[in-house]
Amino acid sequence: MKMYSSFNRLATLLGGAALLTLGTSLGAFAYDGQHCKEPGVCWQPQPGYPEKLAGSKYDVKGLEEPQEVAKQGNSERAMEERNAKRTAYFDKTGKWIYDVSEIPQ
Repeated sequence: MKMYSSFNRLATLLGGAALLTLGTSLGAFAYDGQHCKEPGVCWQPQPGYPEKLAGSKYDVKGLEEPQEVAKQGNSERAMEERNAKRTAYFDKTGKWIYDVSEIPQ
């Protein structure tokens, strides 16, 4: 009787695994609702998206301006300066203060 129940358990487990594999493989062939111009070119604009981006609200303005390009670098330099102040104070006192404005001069 013990052999029969372990066989049933194994058959149920293998059957479940086969159904799971079959279900996931069929899901890969499901219709995704896209109409592709050619294979791999399936992007479709949302309603209201302009044909021409220049001058529209989707136009990426200002990214070519030097001050816009430098924003990330400036913020990283400021972060490094704050971290240097924190670590210098920590090395001197052994106390970590997160807010740089609270570090005594």
